[in-house]
Amino acid sequence: MIQVENLTVHYPDTKVEALTNISLSLNKGDFVCVLGKSGAGKSTFIRTINGLQKPTGGEIYFDGQPISLLKEEQLRKVRRQTGMIFQHFSLVPRLTVMQNVLTGMFGYRSSFKNLIGWFTKEELDLAKRVISEVGLSDMATRKVERLSGGQKQRVGIARALAQQPKVLLGDEPVASLDPGTSNRIFTLLTEMHNRLDLLTIINVHDIELAKRYATRIVALKDGKLIFDGAPEDFKDAEYEETYESIRQDSFFGAGI
Repeated sequence: MIQVENLTVHYPDTKVEALTNISLSLNKGDFVCVLGKSGAGKSTFIRTINGLQKPTGGEIYFDGQPISLLKEEQLRKVRRQTGMIFQHFSLVPRLTVMQNVLTGMFGYRSSFKNLIGWFTKEELDLAKRVISEVGLSDMATRKVERLSGGQKQRVGIARALAQQPKVLLGDEPVASLDPGTSNRIFTLLTEMHNRLDLLTIINVHDIELAKRYATRIVALKDGKLIFDGAPEDFKDAEYEETYESIRQDSFFGAGI
């Protein structure tokens, strides 16, 4: 579904490449967790896949289409198929849950319809359905500013699902949440991923979450790909290379 070939991203105002010669295939049905220290290139990787960051070198192919060669209208069509969940939610606090979720459909609609806020019965039914799927039916008319962090992230997931995406991306979507809420969000993401047969790619700091929920782990270090494999193969040596530190639980022989 997504083919990454020699992907390189260099920011003009720095001397460091954010990504260097990354090559891998990302397939429908993969639940990928991307690990790495802060500054390893995780966010740049997600943004480049979503077409928000242009590569300096190499190419990303979405269903065989080279993203860098697409015209703006073609690129918008690719983005419509890519739902994005953000660390800081990126919701409109003074709008309701329903209104925020409906914004996930904007890429499919005319600017005029978006401006006047007119939606078809089918679009409203879809919004109600995805709100129900994330367990917020009784809060559909509540303003987002009155929700907890976990509830806001559920709205973010519902908004992404309203796009009816093929690919679900997450840039540290649980970084600001407590461990219990993080597990509930990952359980929900897994349920959505399996039911809709998506390609899901999530940046995450918590290796326990990655090993519990991912079908595949990708690790970045200094913008380079250093691991791509099954969660059970990401062991102490891989952890230490990725994070440049020793896993404390390894002293007791415990696995994650």
